[in-house]
Amino acid sequence: MAEASDAFASPLRIAVIGAGAWGTALANAAARAQPDVMASAESVPLWGRNAADMAAMATRRVNERFLPGVTLADGVAPSSDPAVMAGADAVLLVIPAQQIRAALAGLKPHLSRPGLPVIICAKGIERGSGLFMSDIVRQSLPEAVPAVLSGPSFAADVARGLPTAVVLAADDEWLAARLARRLSGPTLRVYHSGDMRGVEIGGAAKNVLAIACGIVMGRGLGESARAALVARGFAELVRFATAFGGETATLMGLSGLGDLVLTCGSAQSRNFAFGEALGAGVALAAAGGGKLTEGAATAPVLLQRARAAGVDMPVASAVADILDGRLGVDDAVDALMMRPLRRES
Repeated sequence: MAEASDAFASPLRIAVIGAGAWGTALANAAARAQPDVMASAESVPLWGRNAADMAAMATRRVNERFLPGVTLADGVAPSSDPAVMAGADAVLLVIPAQQIRAALAGLKPHLSRPGLPVIICAKGIERGSGLFMSDIVRQSLPEAVPAVLSGPSFAADVARGLPTAVVLAADDEWLAARLARRLSGPTLRVYHSGDMRGVEIGGAAKNVLAIACGIVMGRGLGESARAALVARGFAELVRFATAFGGETATLMGLSGLGDLVLTCGSAQSRNFAFGEALGAGVALAAAGGGKLTEGAATAPVLLQRARAAGVDMPVASAVADILDGRLGVDDAVDALMMRPLRRES
C-alpha cells in the first residue's frame, strides 16, 4: 500500500501534442496544476508541426493564431521538435479526431515505449474504419496505454483559468486517478473513471446533437424545441453508448449530459455555431466559417455504427441526412415531428 501511495504522489511529466486552442489551454492547465514539481522551462512541452508558429509562440508567449490574448503559463515550452516528447511520462493527444491516425504514424518513433499513457482529447469516430479514438491509439501504438479526457469545457475558459470540471477515463482506473490528480489544479477539476468507452462515446456523439440544436435555434424554432431535442438526443446517446459497452451512469455525468448541455446551448461551441448557420440558411460549405467541426465528420459514421448495432438514432440520422444533402432542414424537422407516437422510455 505504501508503494502504491508513493507512486501515486510522484510527479508526472506531461507533454502536449497539438498546439491548437485546446492543446494550448491544456498545456496551460498542466503547467498550473503542480508548479512546485516543475523542474525547468521545459516542464510542459507543447508540440506543433508548424515551426514558424511554434517559434513565434515561444518568443511572444501567446498562441496568436488559435488562442489570442491568452498568455502561456510559466513552464509551457512550445516546440516543433518531436524529440521533446522523449522524456514525458504521459502525453495529451490534442489532434483533431480525423487526423489522429496520420499524426501517430509520424510521431510513433517518439512515442513507442511500453506503458506510456496517451490521453486522447479529441471527440469523434474515425470515418472509413468506424473506430473509436482509443482503438486507433491501440492500433497505432501497441505499447501505449490509451486514456480519454472529455467533459464540458471551452478552450478559452480553461486557458484563462476559469472554473471547469472534466473527466479522465482509462481501463485501469488507478492509472486514470493518478493522471487526473496530476492534471487537476486550482481551476481545473479532473474526475476519474474506469469507463473509457462511455466517456469517449459521450464526447463524440454530443457533437452531432449540438449541430442539431444549432439548426433548431438558427431556424427560429424556439427554446421548447431545443429542450425537447436535448432530452431526446440524450436518450439516443445513452442507447448508443450502452450498446457498445458504456455505462449509463457515465453518460449522466460530465462526458455525456454535462458536455451536451454546454455545447447545445452556446455559440462558443463550433458544432452548435455550425448548425445554427445551417438553420439560418447558410450553405454547407460556408457554415463552418473555416473552423473545424468535429460533429460534421462524426455524424455519418455514428449513424453507420448505430444502424449496424440496431440502435435507433433519429436525431443523429436527421443531421446526417442534412449534411449529405438528402433532406433540407424543414423536411428533416417535419420527419422528426411526424414519427409515430410511442412511450417515452
